Formats: sequence, C-alpha cells, structure tokens
Amino acid sequence: MTRIKSDEPTGWFMIFPALAFVGTLILYPAVNSFTLSLHRIYMGLPALGEPFVGIDNYLHLLQDPVARQAFGVTFGFVILSTILEIILGLGIALVIHEHFKGRGWVRAAVLVPWAIPTVVASQMWRFIFNDQYGLANLVLFGDQVSLYVPWLAYPGYAFLAIVFADVWKTASFAGLLILAGLQVIPEDCYDAARIDGANAWQRFWHVTLPLLKPALLTALLFRTIDAFRVFDLVFVMTQGGPGDATQVIQFYGYKTLFTEGQVGYGTSISMAVFATIFILSLFYIRTVGSSLLKRETI
Repeated sequence: MTRIKSDEPTGWFMIFPALAFVGTLILYPAVNSFTLSLHRIYMGLPALGEPFVGIDNYLHLLQDPVARQAFGVTFGFVILSTILEIILGLGIALVIHEHFKGRGWVRAAVLVPWAIPTVVASQMWRFIFNDQYGLANLVLFGDQVSLYVPWLAYPGYAFLAIVFADVWKTASFAGLLILAGLQVIPEDCYDAARIDGANAWQRFWHVTLPLLKPALLTALLFRTIDAFRVFDLVFVMTQGGPGDATQVIQFYGYKTLFTEGQVGYGTSISMAVFATIFILSLFYIRTVGSSLLKRETI
C-alpha cells in the first residue's frame, strides 16, 4: 500500500503533459466558446460592447425557425447517410473479407474515395451534378438535353445529392471498421454452424451479425458524429441552397458567426452542436460498452 502511494506523484507527473495538451487545445477553447455564447457580441462593432445576456442566445436559438429547419435538415442528413453507409459498409466488408485473387488491390481501391480530401470530392460531385455539363445527366439521359435535371437547383434533389456524395466518400471507412470486426470472429463458429446444417444466410444472420454487433456500433458511432459535423460538403456543393433545403446547422452557425458577425449567437449555435454530439457520443459509448461487456461475459 505504501509503495502504491509513493508512486502516485510519479504517475501524475507522467500524465501531466497529456493533461496540459488536452486542457490547452480542447478544454480551454470549449470553455471560452461557452463564455462567448453568454454575451451579445457583434464583429466589427466594438462600440456596442459585449453585454452579458446569460442564456438569451440559447433561448433565441430555440425560437429561431431557421435554426430549427437547419437542425431538421442535419438530422435528416445524419439518419439517411449513416444508414446507407452502414449497409454499404457491411456489404463492402463482407466482400473484401473473402479470399480471392487480387484482394489486396481491391481493398486499396475501396479506400480511395475516403482518402480524397472532402473539399476535392465535393467539388467533383458539384461538377457531376451540374445541370448543363454534368456527368450525371449525360449518363442518365445522353444527348436528350430536354430531360436534363437541375440536380442542385431543386430542394429534394439537392439534398439527395449531398447525401449521395457523402455516402460515396465514407461508406468505405465504415466498411474498414466493420472488416476489423469480421476478422476477429472465430472460424470455429462457422464450422459448428455448418455441422448443424446452417446455410449461408443462416450463418450470416445467427453467427456473423450477433458477433459483429460491437464493430457495427463502433462504425455507427464514428459515422453519426462525423455526419453531424458536416460542413465542407455543403459549403462547396450547394452553399445551403436552394433556399435552405441543404442548410445544415454547422453551415448556419458559420454564416451567423462570420457572415452576419453575430459572435455571441453564432457561438451558441456551435455550443448546441457540441452538446448534441457529446450526448450522442455518450449514448453510443454506453451502448458499445455494454455490448462488449455482454460479449466478454458470454
């Protein structure tokens, strides 16, 4: 017991650099942003001062119809893109998990979309969905110009376009996470299922999916958080348009803060996004943790 107590100062000394790094780059900006969100600050108008308004910015956020619509668009984007990415990622993982000639090349090719910077990929998809010279209309309608669809000019089509672009880019990342889960499933489980007469579908449903649950939840966690933070995709492809059809909450916060100069209100939007992501993270971590604990107990 005395030995443990004597080692405690040494332990704190060794982890102090990591704590200082986290505190400087994460905790301090978060606390400072929360402080700014409690004031009414206008960029470029120092004469107005920085009056303390408490939670007025957050109350205004709850009553702001544009913010509510932006949250709705964001949640719709998160739900649709995450579901598609998990489903496609599962399919990708199952394919590249099999043994076949050239599997290494296929795995490398699958990860190419994820490796492309988001701004570059967004610009590429903006050109593809262009209604005059885009590849999407050319592939679908050929030379029949009268049938060309202005993808980024119609609210529904524009929303589906940014979802499609996000799924194309990040489904392979979800597949990579799920593949890691597939590779740790014991082959003995499949052998036992074959002996019991289970066909391929039964082995997938009763063996693969239950044992793959932690990996699926992990992929769901990462993709949900990343999808909720979407900004550059919308910024490049649609600028939140047409109208506010693709204006996600991160882009609305950016416009409020940097375009309109409302520092206090814009920061409160960012803090609301941070709080939402934090709550989602806690929920998923508790779910993943309980799933892993049950698996280890079994």
